[in-house]
Amino acid sequence: MMNTKPVVKEERAAPLVVTQTEDSNQNQTQAAPLLTPGLTLLFSLTSALAVANVYFAQPLLESMAKSLNVQSAAIGMVVTMTQIGYGAGLLFIVPLGDIVNRKYLVITQLMLLATALFIAGFSQNWATFLGAMVFVGLMAVVVQIMVAYTASLAAAHQRGKAIGTVTSGVVLGILLARFTSGVIADLAGWRAVYLSSACLMLMMAGVLYKAIPSSPQPLMKSSYWVLLKSVLMLFITEPTLRARGIFALLIFAAFSVLWTSMVLPLSAQSLSHTQIGMFGLAGIAGALAASKAGKWADRGMGQRTTGLSLALLLLSWLPIAFAETSLVLLIIGVIVLDFAVQAVHVTNQSLIFSARPNAHSSLVGAYMCFYSLGSALGAIASTQFYSLWGWGAVCALGAGISAAALLFWLYSHQE
Repeated sequence: MMNTKPVVKEERAAPLVVTQTEDSNQNQTQAAPLLTPGLTLLFSLTSALAVANVYFAQPLLESMAKSLNVQSAAIGMVVTMTQIGYGAGLLFIVPLGDIVNRKYLVITQLMLLATALFIAGFSQNWATFLGAMVFVGLMAVVVQIMVAYTASLAAAHQRGKAIGTVTSGVVLGILLARFTSGVIADLAGWRAVYLSSACLMLMMAGVLYKAIPSSPQPLMKSSYWVLLKSVLMLFITEPTLRARGIFALLIFAAFSVLWTSMVLPLSAQSLSHTQIGMFGLAGIAGALAASKAGKWADRGMGQRTTGLSLALLLLSWLPIAFAETSLVLLIIGVIVLDFAVQAVHVTNQSLIFSARPNAHSSLVGAYMCFYSLGSALGAIASTQFYSLWGWGAVCALGAGISAAALLFWLYSHQE
């Protein structure tokens, strides 16, 4: 196991050698309120709409399988391939936010995302659709550019709160995506979900071009290849990133286990796309509550928040296990699970951003690679487990992953 000894002190970032560029940026941040409430809201809305494209498929998997002649055991590949594209974008696109104008990077990504969505909506075979979904994931990392932009504009004492606000927008986008896609699919079919979202992405690109200012001068003056090397070096040099990355991998694997496979037992109960998508609304309460985790991290309570949230994550699988017999218990479990996952996620980001104030885009790209890997593995494993052994096995898988995360926290907390 990798060394996790420094984790116990992760709330207090290690001293850094601050360059003149960093110092001037910090002074600029303190001198003027660069991150206004209106800009924060716009970042949250953009993030919500963009990230929804990654999760539209989950309530629609059964319909997609029938339409594209794919077996139910393999349909989880839609989520997995999207996450593969997302992971590639985290490594090769998100770090660009540290060296180029973020405004034009965001607009370009939204336009390319719209193109990928059009291709997905018009796809007539399995291979073309999967290829389009890889590209959807690749461009959807615009969400992380927005998170990094928020972190760079916020004052240090408000960074956790600002990240929590934008992250709440991301979570709401994820949860509402399932409901929205379900409604649209019931009205016009699953293809209409992607085609309508493509039009929306083009509209948002136009709004952002007019509404947001160009980003401040990039903090890092470096070539692209040197930047990529620096991202890889973060995995080696930043113990907080490694530890928090492991938490991200495990919690989002558990998250994906639930949300990818839940459509299967609900479809077996003859629920419509809209009804299945409404379960995403159940997680909104948990997501909104989790936004306060950023404030707790700002106050030095990141470790405590992580431990309590992971304990709740493990307990959430008990009511979720009754999904085939009690929808009320399933809703309770969904609320608790979403709160736990997002509380840890917000805390993770707040802590890693404190470690390197001059490399927010690189940090979020490196950190979210763990998220993408966990989501991809959870998606493909959950549909396989359900196909082979049923819903009980899926819940056992999710609980096992959650227990592993809690055990890792207990181990690292004692070091």
